[in-house]
Amino acid sequence: MRAMLRKIASGERVRITKRTGSVRSLARLAFVAEQFGYAYADAGLGGFKSAELVLELVPDPRPEAQARATRNRASYPNAGDGVSLPPPVAEEIALLEARISFDLASQFTPKQRVALGVPLMTALAAAPCIRFGVHSTVALVAGLLWAVFMACVPIGLAHTRRKRARYAAVLEAAGLTPVTDMLGRLRYVSPGDRRPVLGNPSA
Repeated sequence: MRAMLRKIASGERVRITKRTGSVRSLARLAFVAEQFGYAYADAGLGGFKSAELVLELVPDPRPEAQARATRNRASYPNAGDGVSLPPPVAEEIALLEARISFDLASQFTPKQRVALGVPLMTALAAAPCIRFGVHSTVALVAGLLWAVFMACVPIGLAHTRRKRARYAAVLEAAGLTPVTDMLGRLRYVSPGDRRPVLGNPSA
């Protein structure tokens, strides 16, 4: 939190990378940033095989956002300590969590997930052959592993589709507007938000 508050003091686009944590923790960071003149822009994984979570924040030039930031800077002059902060609003954090979760589920298209995942699972299935050499028993084990991994592909894709649909329903019920960003991804923005949806470079 302290590191993020130092970065947003620059007035530039801010990228936060968390090696550990959860979507909920990113939503809390985004909520605090929004209290001080910033807006949530995007979130994603650092890479297909990376566990790093990436949060993108941008300055929010809208008059209401700047007025809120001015009030909060006056009311919480010691916010930089990461503790003396505006109180959390559960509903706003939950909505940010839904936006972040939707964006994470949308980072890779189904074709990209298959193109990136199949070689990885093939390499994992072949690991026994690399470790113990190729003979009938090891080859059988590798073949069975490969079949199991391939069967998981459509299951994983279906699970991702269900997640996206669930979060989309939450966002639409809250009045957010679906838009397409510059990378061609479906995104949700607040009503009346006319800022361009640039997309996450890490995507």
